Amino acid sequence: QNFPNPFNPTTQITFEMPIAGNVRLEIYNILGQKVRTLVSRELNAGFHVYEWDALSDGGRSLAAGVYVYQLTAGDFVQQKKMLLLK
Repeated sequence: QNFPNPFNPTTQITFEMPIAGNVRLEIYNILGQKVRTLVSRELNAGFHVYEWDALSDGGRSLAAGVYVYQLTAGDFVQQKKMLLLK
């Protein structure tokens, strides 16, 4: 889970990779629209931390509300809710 949650203006998403592999870490709004891609590349095994600054891929500040991050690594897919307060 991200920390802190709820958050303003940034939050950290942490995860551990048991083996190296391709990883996608994406942020979606409550309507299911992708608003940001934080990671889309191969990562080494180990512990990883990424910070999200509540901005879209285009650098636009996003509205307060519920967002979902999706972590995909191989066959593993995990989704968690985050709450952005303004």
